[in-house]
Amino acid sequence: MRNKLPEARHHRLIYLLNVAQRRLQRWMAAQPSSEVTPAQAGLLFILGKQDGVLMGEAGAALDMGPAGISGLVDRSAAAKLVERRADRDDGRAWRVWLTPKGRNVLSQAKSDAAAVNAALTEGFTSAEVDIVARWLTSIQEKFPRDTARDTEE
Repeated sequence: MRNKLPEARHHRLIYLLNVAQRRLQRWMAAQPSSEVTPAQAGLLFILGKQDGVLMGEAGAALDMGPAGISGLVDRSAAAKLVERRADRDDGRAWRVWLTPKGRNVLSQAKSDAAAVNAALTEGFTSAEVDIVARWLTSIQEKFPRDTARDTEE
């Protein structure tokens, strides 16, 4: 079901989506309580749900290719948030585990995320937020990852 209304062409959705994403990431990174980048927080959230995930699984969950997740894990390990360990069954694979510091930072990141989500949804009904969430999710379905590019991240 495509939106054929003439006024829909004038929303500049690509521009608005890009600006919103950049502003939100910059704002979040500048918060004094923020010990981690938004990408690091995403990794911590994943590990909070399932500690010890394969790096490839974490990368897929964050929509990152091998080089991107490797760099993120490297930076997070250098900050003592996570630890990388070889998989017991496959010596070529690596798993990522939360450290005690990572667990503490995860707790703060969850609190920060709740506050940001409250600010993002302020002034909107639950039904409106559901529509926005559905629209943003549909973007992932309409524009799937380009697996040929995954090695470039």
